[in-house]
This record gives sequence, C-alpha cells and structure tokens, in this order.
Amino acid sequence: MKQKLYSILYATISVIIATMVIYFPREVLSASQRGLEVWASVVFPSLLPFFIVAELLIAFGVVHFIGVLCEPIMRPLFNVPGVGGFVWTMGMASGYPSGAKFTARLRQEGQLTQTEAERLVSFTNASNPLFIIGAVSIGFFYDQQLGILLAITHYTSNFLVGVCMRFYKYNERNNYIMPQFSLSKAFAKLHHARMKERRTLGKILGDSVTHSIQTLLVIGGFIILFSVLTEIMREVHVAHFFANGIAIGLEVMHLPKEMALPLFTGFFEITIGANEVSQTDSSILIKAIIVSIILAFNGFSVQAQVASILADTDIRFTPYFFARFLHAIFASIIVILLYVPIYKHQTDSTVGSFVFLPSTVFTEMEKYYDIFEKIGFLFTLTVLIGSLILLVKQKN
Repeated sequence: MKQKLYSILYATISVIIATMVIYFPREVLSASQRGLEVWASVVFPSLLPFFIVAELLIAFGVVHFIGVLCEPIMRPLFNVPGVGGFVWTMGMASGYPSGAKFTARLRQEGQLTQTEAERLVSFTNASNPLFIIGAVSIGFFYDQQLGILLAITHYTSNFLVGVCMRFYKYNERNNYIMPQFSLSKAFAKLHHARMKERRTLGKILGDSVTHSIQTLLVIGGFIILFSVLTEIMREVHVAHFFANGIAIGLEVMHLPKEMALPLFTGFFEITIGANEVSQTDSSILIKAIIVSIILAFNGFSVQAQVASILADTDIRFTPYFFARFLHAIFASIIVILLYVPIYKHQTDSTVGSFVFLPSTVFTEMEKYYDIFEKIGFLFTLTVLIGSLILLVKQKN
C-alpha cells in the first residue's frame, strides 16, 4: 500500500510539473536559458579539467601516494583514510559536486569503507574560491573584501563539519594501525597501483574524458531543471507561500523578513539566491549571513547532483544532508565572529585584502572568472562536438 501511495505521489508531481511547463512556456524557456548559460559558460569549463586530472591521478596511483602521506593527518582529524586529503583538496579547488564524485570513485576502487565514504562526502563538497569571490562577491556584490570573508567562513565551517562527522558511527572500529610518515611506502603504493592498472595509456585518457563529460552532462541537467522549478514556484506563488513561513523564523532570529524569499530561492539554486540577496536593502552583515547559509546548504540543485552520483554506490545520502544543516549553523556563527576583524576593519582602513591573503590573488580570480564567461560557452561546445565525433567513430 505504501508503494502505491508513492507511485501516485510521483505521478501527480510529474503531471503538475508538466502542466506548469506547458502553461508558462516563456518563463520556462528563460529559466532554461539562464541555467544553460551558467553551466556552459562557467561550470563545464571550470570543472572538466579537474575531473579529467582526478581520473588520471587515480589511474596512475598518485592518489595512493597522497593517501599514505596524508594518513597521519586525516585519521586524527576526520577519521578517514589519507586518500581523503586528495578528495578534500580537489573538492575545495574545483567546487561541488566534485567531492561526491571523487568519494564515489574511491569507494568503487575499494579505498574507502562505506562509513568512511559517508564521513568524507559530508565535508568535501564545498564551493570553489572562484565562485565565491568571482561570481558572488565581485559579480553580485561588487565587493572583493566580502569574498575573503565568505571564503574563510565557508572553508572554516566546512572544516568544523568534518571534525564533527568524525564521530559518525564512531563505535564502528576499523582494522588499521596509525602509520608513520614514509616516502618509500608511498612510492611503493604508487607503483603497485600503477602496475595493477591494465588499461593502455590511450584507454585511460579516453575513459577519463568520457566519464568526466558524462558526469558534467548530468550536472548540467540538474542545474537547468532546478532553475526551471524555481521559476515555476515563483510564478504560481508557491515560493512566496513558503517564504512567509521562513519570514517568521527570521523574525525570531531578529533578521529582516525581506530575506525570506531570497533565502528560499537559494535553498533551491545557489546562484539565483545569492544574486537576489545582493539586491536587497539590508546591511552587509545580514547579507553575508544569508549568503553563508546558502553556500553551506549547497541548494537542492547541488544536493540532487550529489544524490545522483552516490546512487551508483552504497554511500547513503542522509549523513551528507544532515551535515548541510550543521555547516549552515557553523557558517552563520563564524561569519558574525569574523565580520569585524576581516571585513569591517579592513574596509574602514581601506586595506584591500586580509593580511594573509594578498589582493593580487583575488584580482587574478576575477580575471579567470571573466575569461570563463567570455570563452566558456565556446570551449564547452567544442568539447561536446569533439566527444560526439569520437563516440561515433568508436561505434563505427
């Protein structure tokens, strides 16, 4: 009986969405184009190199090498193997859902247990600095210093989430002994992993490109889908209905209720929500709090991408979803604590950047983001056409 109710529910939701797509063709087209533009101009060209390189690093045993070296650090901090250091670094550098992809890949390789993978995926899906500083801070707020505050808040709170999640299923003991730092053992692991790889170099390169493009196509589909769903909910005033409920919670926390609708939108799609926050009349601290929460929650669009990647493994989605609320709580507290020393004092003294982070770094990030916007779509189109030609040749 329960499964029949699920069938009716899924069918009803699908019919409603199909009806709304037909009823609002202009709005749906506009939302689809907006999602496609974000994916083709920024997401695809920025993530594809990371995905391909990560596949090569796994195939050639470099991840095994990193795993041995990082084991003495990752075990005490996060209770995960040393290969988690690779996932954590790549996740921060390339942005979500890279952490989920690399975690799933290592789980399939047998380098992580189910519990270790669930701990790891909970804190390795972070926004990359290019998006936080280039798109959100400079693109929406025209404020480089705010990007420094948001980036430090985002990664610090994510680190704390990882420390907390080390206690997830803590009683589940693993048969491991804390190793000592050893370069010779690391090289031995690298060589052993490479010798186990039976594919030729050309096959490895081809598979790396193919798997990366397939993953990015799925990500693009989710971005467009949730862009459309968000627009439909706004048109039928469902978004306003839920925003009224969120407004009550914001008033309890002494936050302006006009942030309710941007926050609700950000829960579905990060980019649109952050842009709407930037257009409100609230103080910069309030905006920073709301944007930090949106970035930490990841948005249902990113969460759906993560769920689709984890579906090919036995990694459960629930720990990751729980960690998003934990991340949002930490981020909202940390951004308040760091607002005065990192943002207010720096802007009041007309210093362009935080003492440990030269402003030239963020100027370069802004340039890279502009490059992605200008040539990103052409790069995406060229790669897709090239991969299609190779696929047709392989089948022939």
